[in-house]
Amino acid sequence: MLLCSLAFTLMWLVASGLDVKEVCLGSPGIPGAPGSHGLPGRDGRDGIKGDPGPPGPMGPPGGMPGLPGRDGMTGAPGLAGERGEKGEPGERGPPGLSAYLDEELQSTLHEIRHQVLQFMGVLSLQGSMLAVGEKVFSTNGQSANFDAIREMCARVGGRIAAPRSPEENEAIASIVKKHNTYAYLGLTEGPTAGDFHCLDGAPVNYTSWYPGEPRGRGKEQCVEMYTDGQWNDKNCLQYRLAICEF
Repeated sequence: MLLCSLAFTLMWLVASGLDVKEVCLGSPGIPGAPGSHGLPGRDGRDGIKGDPGPPGPMGPPGGMPGLPGRDGMTGAPGLAGERGEKGEPGERGPPGLSAYLDEELQSTLHEIRHQVLQFMGVLSLQGSMLAVGEKVFSTNGQSANFDAIREMCARVGGRIAAPRSPEENEAIASIVKKHNTYAYLGLTEGPTAGDFHCLDGAPVNYTSWYPGEPRGRGKEQCVEMYTDGQWNDKNCLQYRLAICEF
């Protein structure tokens, strides 16, 4: 039946004018043996890590607990609990040193007392003040002779300002320059001409003499400060700015 159909098809193609070659049709052969497997291919690249899956179901009770999770954020403080009952007093400690034997306490009290006196003196002058190190310099802006200034400073617990370092000299000079008035310093001439000392008798270890000074030759026993901070020996009866130190 299949051969009749093929023959009919060929006849129809010839009748149609097509160029048909003679073809020999045979029956299919027996399939060959399968070939050997090829070599395995290369591993592909790792893909993008996927999103974490949902948590699994809770296991049965009595199972092993899992690892602890990360610490969460600190919660808000809770309400304060009720105050507990007062406990029994402890044993009394050994007696401490008496206040007058406690050197640290006495040193602290001395420093506080010193500071209180400083500020009381400044307030008494009712003027401006300038602190340098452990000293406080103050003026009420008034002018007087040397003895009057010494009495005024002593009355408020201080003494006439006497610089003992460049920093202190600069501080006093700033006050002198501000008031534009020369000021007496807490220095006086001793028995030897040109030999000056502090009012408490201490030697003068720092000086800022104007060039050529002192040259009063015993007739100018006080010291004044110019507005530039330099010194000049002067008689003690002139009116100069009162500056006290505490």
